[in-house]
Amino acid sequence: MAEGHSPLDHVIDHNTLEFPWGEVDLPKIGEFQLTRFMVMEVVAALLIIVIVVPLARHIAKRSVTKGSLFNAFEALLLYLRDQVIRPAIGAGHDDHGHGHDVHGHGHATAAVATEYRHPADKFLPLLWTLFFFVLFNNLMGLIPGGASPTGNVNVTATLAVMTLASVIIAGSQKLGVTGFWLGIVPSLDVPRFLKPGLWGLMFVIEVAGLFIKHIVLAVRLFANMMAGHIVLAVILGFILMVYNSRLFYVVMPASILGVVCLSLLELFVAFLQAYIFTFLSALFIGSAVHPH
Repeated sequence: MAEGHSPLDHVIDHNTLEFPWGEVDLPKIGEFQLTRFMVMEVVAALLIIVIVVPLARHIAKRSVTKGSLFNAFEALLLYLRDQVIRPAIGAGHDDHGHGHDVHGHGHATAAVATEYRHPADKFLPLLWTLFFFVLFNNLMGLIPGGASPTGNVNVTATLAVMTLASVIIAGSQKLGVTGFWLGIVPSLDVPRFLKPGLWGLMFVIEVAGLFIKHIVLAVRLFANMMAGHIVLAVILGFILMVYNSRLFYVVMPASILGVVCLSLLELFVAFLQAYIFTFLSALFIGSAVHPH
């Protein structure tokens, strides 16, 4: 970080990429300016393709997954499927009693993964992709010269809009368009003459709640990632504040130690926020296809 630069520059989008030897300007395509966050998002998408596509082909060809990397990612995928997505979405009461979870007892193989088709499995490609996209974008900010696009509310809002669209589409496919919107209002056990007014009020509240839940989904991820990087930037900024002072040799090692410890915490937060975003997305989809 060059002297005179704000330590908060790390959490703001730029039209440059930062390398050890300096910054490189990103091109402008017509009126469209490429930014650092855009590049990080493309990198995250490419990482998903590079890792998950070979993993899928590997699992399809072999009954037992080999290799520590493939085993780690398969274990993560199966955990998300069996412990997060299936329980959160559920099977409902109209799936003929096949809503129980099926796990591969002892080992996870392609045969075990395909021997039972849970009703929630059709949402797996979306939710798995959301998890890894959020995770990789979170981790980008821990790489020197990188940045976390999920620290930008525009990125998290777009992901939340995708989840909202998935919720509405899934609910409409399961219950019909009219059935979905009418189903968001719970049954009212009130006198008949009170029902019209209360139902209308509840409908407005439930529709507002549907959108507010997804706004909070976007803000939660953005706020957590932004706050973490601001704290790291401010702690590093202490070094610049005492650069020409006798306190430099006291503050510098303390700041570096603090940043290292907080970076380990940020590593945990990166996984935690990806998990929370995926879990809540699955929960919202489940509430749409199985209204109470």
